[in-house]
Amino acid sequence: MRILLKLSGEALAGDKKTGFDEETVRRVALQVRQLVDDGVQVGITIGGGNFWRGRTSENIDRTKADQIGMLATVMNCIYVSEIFRSEGMMTNILTPFEVGAFTKLFSKDRANKYFSRGMVVFFAGGTGHPYFSTDTGVVLRAVEVDADVILLAKNIDGVYDSDPAKNPNAKRYDKISIDDVVAQNLQVIDLAASILAKENKIPMRVFSLGEENSIINATKGKYNGTEITV
Repeated sequence: MRILLKLSGEALAGDKKTGFDEETVRRVALQVRQLVDDGVQVGITIGGGNFWRGRTSENIDRTKADQIGMLATVMNCIYVSEIFRSEGMMTNILTPFEVGAFTKLFSKDRANKYFSRGMVVFFAGGTGHPYFSTDTGVVLRAVEVDADVILLAKNIDGVYDSDPAKNPNAKRYDKISIDDVVAQNLQVIDLAASILAKENKIPMRVFSLGEENSIINATKGKYNGTEITV
């Protein structure tokens, strides 16, 4: 089985809201190590929201703002990769653009080679282009490397019909189709990513990173969250 795990940058920051919470990252690493030991091939992308959200800035050119966001995801992947290595895993980081000696350039062949060697593969830098979110980047990489499922680990425990932070009566879906996600504008992932997932029939599972063993449980399909069908 090959999974692509999308980690929320904000979720990795824990209660600190920005930067890293090492204990949170280490808990993720221990879960991923168990999956790797069980023979699951794991790819990871990480959002950059714990450092930068370019769309909230009104004074910076959108292209430059998105480039800063791409570099934020590279920093996240370098840090998380090192925590994984400290827990005994082999890792490599692939980016769609040159980052000196810090990463390797992405190609499907290179990713497959690393997977075959039992490495956890980090896909940093999004698509490498502005105007595309890390959501689009994760679905694109999932399609390219033939992932079986995308796991969306967030700071919320699934997909709701409205914002539960604003509406105490918000209803969580146990299962919902990608068509309904788009039709109801639920914004689990952005529209471009949703269409790409739909066209390539990549299922997704949305869950809270903070719940115990949530990544392991989501991989096995026994989790507290929302299944997005295609």
